[in-house]
Order: sequence, then C-alpha cells, then structure tokens
Amino acid sequence: MARKPLWPLFALLCLAVGLYPGIYLFVDRSFGLLATKPRELLADAAWNVAFYTHISLGGVALAVGWTQFASRLRNSSPGTHRLLGKLYVGSVLLSALAGIYIGFFATGGVIPSAGFVSLGIIWFCTTLSAYRLIKNRQLEAHRIMMTYSYAACFAGVTLRIWLPLMIPVMGEFVAAYRIVAWLCWIPNLAVAHLMTRRQPQVA
Repeated sequence: MARKPLWPLFALLCLAVGLYPGIYLFVDRSFGLLATKPRELLADAAWNVAFYTHISLGGVALAVGWTQFASRLRNSSPGTHRLLGKLYVGSVLLSALAGIYIGFFATGGVIPSAGFVSLGIIWFCTTLSAYRLIKNRQLEAHRIMMTYSYAACFAGVTLRIWLPLMIPVMGEFVAAYRIVAWLCWIPNLAVAHLMTRRQPQVA
C-alpha cells in the first residue's frame, strides 16, 4: 500500500474514512451502527462518552496517521512529522481505550466483542510501544511497531470494505458483523508483518 501507484488511493481512503465519523454528529441516532443498539445503551452517559471519543479521535488518527509513512514529509519537514506523530499517538491512546470499553457492548454478542476488544488492546499496545521506542531513538523498531499500529488503525477502513461484502454472503447484518469484527484487522496485521519483513520503500 505504500508503493507509489497505490499511495494516492491509500491516502484517500484514510482521509475519507477518517472524516466519516463526523456524520454521527449531525444525523439521527438511528443512523449506521447506532440503529443496532438498544435504547438503554444509547441513553447511557458513559457509553456515549466512550463512543464519541472513539469515533472522533479514531477518525483523527486515521486521517493523520498515514502521513507518518511519507518519507518526503519526514525529510522535508521533520517538525511537522513529529507534531503529527504526537497527534496520532494521543488520539490513538484515548480512542483505543474508549474502543475497548464500547467493544464489550458490540452488536452480536461475545464473538464481535472479543474481536473489537482484542483490536483495541493491540492498537493501544503497539502505539504505546512505538512511542516509547522513538523516545529511546530506536528508529527501526519504532518504524516496525508504527506499521503494526497503523495496520490496526486501518481496520476502520477495512471494516467498511468487508461489511457490505459479507452481508449478502451471510444473509444478514449480525452474522456478517461477527466475522468482520475479526476480518477487519487480522489480515491487516498479516500485511504489516509482510511489509516489515520485506522492508519496502515508502512514498
């Protein structure tokens, strides 16, 4: 995804899905995944704080995180690279914690809950590790861990690709959602593993 022909598409997907959560601020509560939630949960203050924290800061992380892989930005404006990196890390840590919490209330029961909680833990841990590594000036290890972090972040994109494909296959939303809760991030981490092993050149 970091090769030049695919870089514009990669950036466009990250920006588009990163901005997508803003829709939830302006539409009726029956929109999207909110339509699958019981009224009691939608009225719960703690869940609402976690939900909007997760989608808003997750959107920020997705929208800015891809820039960290652009070598031109790193070389021409290292200060901007560091600033955006700090914004990404701060957004992820809060969004991941919120995501872990709301994951326990995922539509479809324990299977999607386990998938999304696992994703939140992995996203949080890889990001925190990447931050600690760069603070210790372990540049190559930081690059590898940040690749895994953004692969987990990119689940926001792959979920929205897989879900409309799986619903017709499974015949209904909940069955598809149980699969996509895992499918949206496990292949991403596999791709990250291949990328870090091959050490590809980024844009």
